[in-house]
Amino acid sequence: MADYTAYIPERHTAPQSWYASVADARIHWYDLIAGFPERLDIHDPVGRYQRRMQFELDAVASRHHLFFALTRPPVRFDAAGTVHWGFFSLKLTLPLLVGQEQKRDSITFELTVPFAATLKKPLVQLTAKYVTLNWGGLVETFSVHDILLAHAPDKVPCQVVYVGQTHDPEAQLSRAHLPALQKLHARHKEDLDTLLLVQQLDVKVNCASGDPAELPHNAHPRAAAVLQGERMDLLEAALVRYFEGTAPLSRKEDERQLRRERVTAVQEANNLVQFTIDLQWPELGAYDKIGSGQVAAATRHLLSCFVADGDVIVSRMTPPEPAKGARV
Repeated sequence: MADYTAYIPERHTAPQSWYASVADARIHWYDLIAGFPERLDIHDPVGRYQRRMQFELDAVASRHHLFFALTRPPVRFDAAGTVHWGFFSLKLTLPLLVGQEQKRDSITFELTVPFAATLKKPLVQLTAKYVTLNWGGLVETFSVHDILLAHAPDKVPCQVVYVGQTHDPEAQLSRAHLPALQKLHARHKEDLDTLLLVQQLDVKVNCASGDPAELPHNAHPRAAAVLQGERMDLLEAALVRYFEGTAPLSRKEDERQLRRERVTAVQEANNLVQFTIDLQWPELGAYDKIGSGQVAAATRHLLSCFVADGDVIVSRMTPPEPAKGARV
């Protein structure tokens, strides 16, 4: 007979406080996922790119990560435009169409020759959403947002329109089947590009008895998953309130009530007094300036949170000044 007590985490009774920070963050272009064909052609470079993206999102469906749905002004490659090379260099300039008015622009960056390349300079092929670089020995594929994220000098703020969790046995996120995102995408797709920012958050626990996750009993995968799920539920609730507001239109009252009950249960089970969320994304390059309709865009959001009557009360704090010589 199965020992179901192994699934129940062992807990401390001493008060806890948490400090959550971003351990890893990845951007995916949701409009591409929503437009994937039923069967991807893995013999085509773009099809292989799409399948890799699907694999990455399938993988996070088994993990307790958070995601933001972000919107930005639309950007496309100008497939009818001209590609330019720098003199005696691998400096490449690609033509762009920016915004709903499709204003002409361009982006210039230096290519790095891959190890398997057999050509000194790749053959460049543009479509509205993708660029492929055929080096002879291999073909590299990038979306327009991949290029902008890595090389754009200007930081156009991303707007958070939805906060959610990746953990889902049905992996609806990777198939664009999540109903809330389907509705948001239908609303924005004609005017804005929609991206997914998937984040792995690291939670450090301050408690006189130590972090319950480090207890030997809680090394059991099920017990560890319960603790991690509780922590992500509380962080999600705080970030929904911060970025979406107290009564977001995309959340029905029954969902808000269930969240209040869950927040209360998690706070009591962990004897949680206070928690801090430190959001910053230096690896996102040009896409690290994030805000929402409720919050001014910034490259860092430092939040102090506590639970009161089932609601997470969130206060934005002023980050400390970076040390001299530190990267901003």
